[in-house]
Amino acid sequence: MDERFNRWLLPPLLTLLFLLIVYQYVSPACPGAACPRRPPASAARRGGDPADEEEAEEAAAALPRLVPKFPFARGELCRRVRFDMRGRDVIVFLHIQKTGGTTFGRHLVRNIRLEQPCYCRAGQKKCACHRPGGDKDTWLFSRFSTGWSCGLHADWTELTSCVPAAMERRALPASWRVSLSYASLETLFFKIKAQPSPKPSCVYASASAAL
Repeated sequence: MDERFNRWLLPPLLTLLFLLIVYQYVSPACPGAACPRRPPASAARRGGDPADEEEAEEAAAALPRLVPKFPFARGELCRRVRFDMRGRDVIVFLHIQKTGGTTFGRHLVRNIRLEQPCYCRAGQKKCACHRPGGDKDTWLFSRFSTGWSCGLHADWTELTSCVPAAMERRALPASWRVSLSYASLETLFFKIKAQPSPKPSCVYASASAAL
């Protein structure tokens, strides 16, 4: 008798529990009365309570301020450099991981208006970025134009150990003038320019001017 009673009692209890759960999620938040409306953000700013404003200012002052350890000076970010695409200048794109470098490197070969745009075949990641009037010499050193010439290395190791040797294999002179350019605070460019001087010199410039 008890087993039969429990068997008949269990379905109604489960049904009631299910209805309570559904009612909790479906029912209005303010039953029987209209919910108070929040004032628009613009109105709250215009007629805000001075006490609330003071509390907001105190809360903002209590937050820790992030002080950059190695900030870039405005002069370093806004310098201009002359880039001779018809000459022997080469832009070396240094890819820093997790900074959007893959997307930006793809834009370099596909979405820049040039006298002679990069030639990209369908289905291939590597494009041919030749100088105007030529079909052999390239003006861009990146994974989307020259491939993985340096393999997978850390950024500084790639710049100091691999790029000079890779450029020498491409028949450029042994002396370079390396100008470090900032496209943003995350993405770096290195423009390598052949020069007759025996000692390399470093020049800082902006990537927007180089392009």
